Amino acid sequence: MRIAVLSDIHGVLPALEAVLAEPDVVAADLIVLTGDMAAGPVPVETLDALVSLGDRALWVNGNADRELVEVAGGRTSEYPVSQWAGERLRGDQVALLGGLPDRQVVELGRLGTTLFVHATPRSDEEMILVDSSLERWAEVLAGESAATVVVGNTHMPFVRLADRVLIVNPGSVGMPYGRAGAHWALLDGESGAVSLRNTPLDAAEVGRRLVEESAFEGIEEWVGEFVTSTYSDAEALRVFAKAEGR
Repeated sequence: MRIAVLSDIHGVLPALEAVLAEPDVVAADLIVLTGDMAAGPVPVETLDALVSLGDRALWVNGNADRELVEVAGGRTSEYPVSQWAGERLRGDQVALLGGLPDRQVVELGRLGTTLFVHATPRSDEEMILVDSSLERWAEVLAGESAATVVVGNTHMPFVRLADRVLIVNPGSVGMPYGRAGAHWALLDGESGAVSLRNTPLDAAEVGRRLVEESAFEGIEEWVGEFVTSTYSDAEALRVFAKAEGR
């Protein structure tokens, strides 16, 4: 079995479309969506595209997905794009996101029991990073028996070992930190290989489409911050390390 992992799409439909057109994604047995799918400038159409994958897709709840459901229920988000997106979801989409599981588990050949979560196995918003200590990883993974754990949330791709547990973060399809492009991962149960992938994007064209297709009033500023420019991974690691408690 081969699994394509897509995380943190954040309603950037052109980036999602580019990844879904990748031959290895088209040929994958499963596509696992590890959260934060729609909190962004094109939420409705992004969810429709993911639903069209049918049974090939396994969904995992993310903190931004949970927040959209809360917005749809009347709560206020501190993020304008999430507030806007949550107010525009259809009822069926709110129900979909509200019913997502916090984890998926797949027996994946040489990769063993593989656990998919959004942030950590115990929280959809907890920070854990490529340079987190082994003690920190032991705390986060306590009680888990999976041989491979796939996480998202921080928008930075990495693969590392943490006391014999293989950890994979595919990075972000729609809001990458570090390198431009749409990031995802391919897991091959037959070979045991994990491949971090980057689908090149024309940032100017993606930005143009988002400005045309999104009615979010702050779309041009959002595009300038997250599409036509890319936050440094070093900067993101410094900020997230503080959130982790360092």
